[in-house]
Amino acid sequence: MKYLIIFLILISSCKPMNNEAHKQEIKEFQAELNKEYLNKEETPLRGKFYKNFKQHPFFPINPEYKVEADFERITDAQPFQMPTSSGKTQTYLAYAKANFKLDGKSHSLTIYQNQTIKDMEEYKDHLFLPFYDETNDVETYAGGRYIDLSRTNSDKIIIDFNKAYHPYCAYNYYDYSCPIVPSENRLDIRIPAGVKYNKEEFIHD
Repeated sequence: MKYLIIFLILISSCKPMNNEAHKQEIKEFQAELNKEYLNKEETPLRGKFYKNFKQHPFFPINPEYKVEADFERITDAQPFQMPTSSGKTQTYLAYAKANFKLDGKSHSLTIYQNQTIKDMEEYKDHLFLPFYDETNDVETYAGGRYIDLSRTNSDKIIIDFNKAYHPYCAYNYYDYSCPIVPSENRLDIRIPAGVKYNKEEFIHD
């Protein structure tokens, strides 16, 4: 019995530590994103939007929005032209399906691979997950949000919605051409995680 008690204590003590590590990981993501937008060489912000920017607003960090999804490769997909906000297109491949449960419901999202950059060493493992949810045009950008992922040989993949961010076009649609989220990646739930958006701060003159 005493060994069982010790085992249960260890399990209960590990969970707060894991949550704390996750919280620190997301804080680092947030700090890096703020740093990028404050850097004149990297920021999409221009003029008064850059001058007035201090930091992004974020939803509270919530480990429930870090989900483990079944990762199913799409073996018969062909590259296609994904529309962008500028009216041009970019070449992507529907790389895999991510199937997961959240808020007691089953969901599926398509994960894409950018065919233009896939042969670059820096981006050889990069995967792209654009999505809509019910926060769009209320608490987040109407055009949806993105999550960056990495290729895996596993049949599982971690999707952390706490790392969801907005396309550059949310802040400057003059200078950037951003992929439009495919309709198949529309979630019928609210995902209050990741970067928030106040469109009143970025009205384009």
